[in-house]
This record gives sequence, C-alpha cells and structure tokens, in this order.
Amino acid sequence: MRRRTAIKWIAAPLLVIVAVLLGAYLVFVPSAKEPSYVFVTAWGARGDGPGAFHDPTGIAVAGNEVFVADSRNGRIQVFDVYGNFLRSFGEPGEAIGQLGRPMNLAVHAGELYVAEYFNDRIQVFTLDGAPKRVIGSPGSGPGQFNAPGGVAVAGNGDLFVADFYNQRVQHLRPDGSFFGQWGQTGEIGIGAGKFNYPTDAALGTKGAVYVADGYNDRIQAFKTSDGFLRKWGGPFAMNIFGPFNGWFATVTGLAVGPEGNLFVSDFYNDRIQKFAPDGTFLMTFGESGQQAGQFGHPIAVAVADDGTVFVADFLNNRIQKWRPPHAD
Repeated sequence: MRRRTAIKWIAAPLLVIVAVLLGAYLVFVPSAKEPSYVFVTAWGARGDGPGAFHDPTGIAVAGNEVFVADSRNGRIQVFDVYGNFLRSFGEPGEAIGQLGRPMNLAVHAGELYVAEYFNDRIQVFTLDGAPKRVIGSPGSGPGQFNAPGGVAVAGNGDLFVADFYNQRVQHLRPDGSFFGQWGQTGEIGIGAGKFNYPTDAALGTKGAVYVADGYNDRIQAFKTSDGFLRKWGGPFAMNIFGPFNGWFATVTGLAVGPEGNLFVSDFYNDRIQKFAPDGTFLMTFGESGQQAGQFGHPIAVAVADDGTVFVADFLNNRIQKWRPPHAD
C-alpha cells in the first residue's frame, strides 16, 4: 500500500512536467505549412581558380546572373543560373576595386553593393565589375563602419547596413550621409531594437527592414516611419538558440523572395528557413553534411524572380541551387 502511494506521489509531478513540456513545445515549435524545396544542383570546390572558392560568404541574383562574394580570395565571381562561370573581378587589398573579405551582397539599379568586412566600407560596382564609389570609412561615428556584414538598398537608393562590431544598423542616404540608426553603438542587448552582432539586412515588400540579429539567434523587423515592429526566433526571441522549427543557431544571411517571404541562413543548424512577412514559420530545407542537398554552414541566401533559391555553402566551398516544390 505504501509502495502504491509513493508511486502516485512520483507519477503525478512527472505527468505535470510532461504536460508542461508538451505545451511549451506546441507553443514555441511551429509546424511546417509548406512542402520543402527541392535540390537542383551545386557547383564549386576549394581553390583560387575560376569557379572555385575560399570561403564564399555572400550571394545575390540579378536577372540570369549569380554574384558570389569569394571572401578569402578577395573577389566577386559571376555565374549564370546553371553554375557556368562567366567572369570575376576584384583582388585582395584596400585600394578602390580591391576587396577586403567581401560579405553579403545587394543589387540595386544595375549596381552591386559589397559589404567589406576588413575594409570597413560598402563598395559599389557596375555589374560588369567596374568600381564606381565607396560608402563609409572605419570608425564608430555616423556613417562609419566596424566590419559591416551586409547591406540592403531601398527603391530610392537609401542604404541599411548591418554594422557588425558597432552593434547597430545604420540608415544612410544614397550619397552615404547618415540618416539614423537602430541599436546603441557598441552596446550588446537582447531587448527589442538592440543587437548582438547584426550580420545582414533585407527589405520587405511593404517597407519592412529585416535584420539578421546574428548572435541573438533571431530576426528583427523595423520600419523607417515606425521603428521596431517585431522579432522572432526561439522563445520570446530572447537569445535562446536551438534546432527546432522557427529557432536559430546564428543568423547570417537574409533574402526576400518574389512573394515577400523571408529566407534565412541558419548557419550552425545547416539549413535555410522560410517565413511569411509577419514572421510566421513556413518551412525549412537542408541538413548537415557534404553530400548533394546538405550544407556545411550555409552563410548567405538569394532568391531569383522565379523563386529559385541560391545558397552560399560556406564550409563546403560551393553554391547550391534549390527550386520551389512543384516548380516546372
């Protein structure tokens, strides 16, 4: 009789704990609402020749061309959408036209914007590779950068720059003049509007500015007129990382698709996650590995006009191409 009573006293708390854990899982781990994407092809290998990479860190699509930031080789390589090498430009260095660890890329109005991590600047090129101008300089003042990781360009030419070590996102006018910022310069925080090494920015279809809040393992969304909008990633988006749907383990790259959905490079989880503009989790694809359709820390993502997704597969030194389900 005493043994049965003891079992009841043990079983009851266990049932409560299980119920709480199950409830938390249902609340904080959303289910997929769309089928996964389909792997198409991959290209690249470790090296410094045409079509080879040494740490690809950024990617962008313009028409039928794919631009890749080949960071340690200090250059941009350009391919067609099938992976055929077309041209390259840049070399390691600090001079105009040279590149110091190029990171996330953006294309706007026939120009390529390159965030240079080592050179603390945004360098702008024609799509053919001719250098046009430099935006920013080293420092922590307005319009200065400390290892910018990514840039987004609005329709009017305004720039939104993820200023990595300065713990902020700067809003600049097309000429590089300072307009405003989110985040407190040099201060890490987990509250709304604060950052823990922001890595990239992307513009939504309705004026939202999405920020990859890298080491806070979350996405934050802002609007220039309203400021902070929302955040997501793990419980309460409070720097809790994990492998579950909608959670992250370091966010490194963002891209907005033709329907306004957000694609996120989930670096240490070796996958790409897709979200609706309001942050609703939609689906994920990829897993850890070196085989076709597997990732070795996907660091950057780009989406073509037809919905095809291109991923910079960092450790595997290659680019992967994926198509939406049911696409022709």
